[in-house]
Amino acid sequence: MSDSTTAPASPVVLEAWFDLQCPDCFQALDDVRALREKYGDRLDVQLRHFPLAKHKHAYAAAQAAEEAVEQGKGWPYVEALLARTAELGERGEPVLMEIASGLGLDAEEFDTALIDGRHLLTVDADEAEGKAIKVTGTPTYVIGGERLDGGQSQDGLRERVEEIADRLLNA
Repeated sequence: MSDSTTAPASPVVLEAWFDLQCPDCFQALDDVRALREKYGDRLDVQLRHFPLAKHKHAYAAAQAAEEAVEQGKGWPYVEALLARTAELGERGEPVLMEIASGLGLDAEEFDTALIDGRHLLTVDADEAEGKAIKVTGTPTYVIGGERLDGGQSQDGLRERVEEIADRLLNA
C-alpha cells in the first residue's frame, strides 16, 4: 500500500508485509501503533500486501485497501478490516463494502475498483517482491535490510524492530 504513515522523507522505512484476512496481522496492529507512537515521523511505516492462498478473500481485501488509499483513508480502512478478519472469512466481499461505507468512502467507485481490477498490478507487484525477499508468512517486517518473520511467532518482534530503528536513527 503506497499510503504510508508519515512523510516520504522519513529517514527509516519499516515495511509491514500483511495479509488483510490474517488474524495475526490484526494482533500486529498493536505493535505498528506503538512504533508509530514512539518514533512519529522518524519512522515511515509502509503496508505491503502479501495475500496468503489460505485466505480466500485476502487478495480482494488488498485491492480494497488500495482503493481506500486512493480515497484518502488507507490506514483507517486497513485497521477496520483487520478488526473483522473472521467476518471477512465467513461473509466475504460484502464486508469490504460495508467498511468502505462506514468510513464514508465513495461506495460506487469502491465497487467499480473491485470489479475492474485497477489495483491488481499494485497487489501483484507487492506479492512478487515479497516472494523475492523470501516472505513466507504474515506479518513480516523489513527494516534496514533485515527481514523479521512474524508468521511463526510475534514474540519479541517489536523490540527487534525498535533495536534496528534506534541503530539506524542514531547512525
